[in-house]
Amino acid sequence: MRDIDTILTQLKEGKIDLEEAKAALSLFSLEFIEDYVKLDLGRYSRRGIPEVIYAEKKSPEVLIRIITRYMVNNSAILLSRVPKKHLDLIRTKFIDQFDIHSTSYEPFTVTLAKIGFQFPTSKNNIGLLTAGTSDMPVAEEARAIARLMGVQTIQFNDVGIAGVHRLFAPLKEMVEKKVRVIIVVAGMEGALPTIVSSLVNVPVIGVPASAGYGYGGKGEGALMTMLQSCSPGLVVVNIDNGINAGATAALIAKQCNNMNR
Repeated sequence: MRDIDTILTQLKEGKIDLEEAKAALSLFSLEFIEDYVKLDLGRYSRRGIPEVIYAEKKSPEVLIRIITRYMVNNSAILLSRVPKKHLDLIRTKFIDQFDIHSTSYEPFTVTLAKIGFQFPTSKNNIGLLTAGTSDMPVAEEARAIARLMGVQTIQFNDVGIAGVHRLFAPLKEMVEKKVRVIIVVAGMEGALPTIVSSLVNVPVIGVPASAGYGYGGKGEGALMTMLQSCSPGLVVVNIDNGINAGATAALIAKQCNNMNR
């Protein structure tokens, strides 16, 4: 599967004519798997964000078909919300074909990469904070997609406001290392992003996590708190949406990288 740069280079060098280039451009961005999956293969070229496969509601067999087809023409794939039985099958099926990187928390975030694949790199980092260990699965989603986009994270966990003194050393290190944006994942009342935003001079992305009791639980209380924040410079994604937070943070960091050239 040729990407846009390859198609245009071949056109420029006269290896294909204009009609062939038009046909290639019209076909390269979508791949159909039987009658139920349409993969957006052009997303990375178009937006700098790779295709992400949401695994939670897919059968293990369908997920295996998607991975097999996608990896014919690509070097890496990111799977979000992977149940344990799906992960066990992936490891059994692909252990000798790909490097498999999995988070330690269920639902799992899984990256499969061809042997020897080198993740892209950026000069700029992002920060990543969790209020508690219950927020780790969401944070690891953000970390995984940022890594695939070539951006590394400086991460600290369990620094919530129940013991706010734990926060200051991690923030100091992030400031010293000049992170370009900070993702803050918090459940319960979700106040941590506001505190972080009030202390730093970079954008903060708040991610409400579905941790909490009773009324306002499942992330609703955290979401409301973050949306009502009085600290400018804080933006909020939906409940448990670590993928969007990580992708957006990586785009910001990479734009800063371009500006520094």
